[in-house]
Amino acid sequence: MSTVQRRPGRRRTQEERSTAMRQRLLEATIDCLVEYGYAGTTTTRVAERAGVTRGAQLHHFRTKNDLVTAAVRHLAVKRADAALEQVDRLRGSDDVLDAALDLLWDVHQGPIFAATAELWMAARTDPDLQAQLRQVEPMVNSALLSFGAELVPGFANHPQLRHWAYTAMDVVRGLLVGSGVIGDAQLEQRWRRAKAHLKIVGEQLLADAGATYLQP
Repeated sequence: MSTVQRRPGRRRTQEERSTAMRQRLLEATIDCLVEYGYAGTTTTRVAERAGVTRGAQLHHFRTKNDLVTAAVRHLAVKRADAALEQVDRLRGSDDVLDAALDLLWDVHQGPIFAATAELWMAARTDPDLQAQLRQVEPMVNSALLSFGAELVPGFANHPQLRHWAYTAMDVVRGLLVGSGVIGDAQLEQRWRRAKAHLKIVGEQLLADAGATYLQP
């Protein structure tokens, strides 16, 4: 669904129409990656699902790799923005670190991670896609790390806290990569076990840094 806002009765500008079309293409790409996998996601199939012509699709994205990496970046940043909106709620939690880890787990759920995992696997044998993902990943990670900076003032001044945040993201993603071969109950059990260890390390790092930032 387009996020472009306009007043009733006013004709959309060319820029608004272009933005709406681009949004449809990005969302259709994620749907195709989840449903058909990377190999089955073609620019023709994406254009059909988005309800646009091939010419219009090519105007916005010249290649398939341009399209899929833009789509994953688009939704990943949206998820990170959604996490930032939860900062005030987390500050009032009885166990802020626990709530923050659960939120990190939650924002990696759903089609965004499924689509991203498809691209990671495809990039192993596709140098062009690999190069594009290497540009996208730091942007996505930066967006998620900005959540830590909002929740913990001084976060950027403590490298070990940033390293811990990267480790937490690696743990979440590693568990979810294997989610297709284990049941939901076992996946949840593994996450609870991993989260308990992450909390021990995170609490120690906060104490070592003299952080009292997690108080509501």
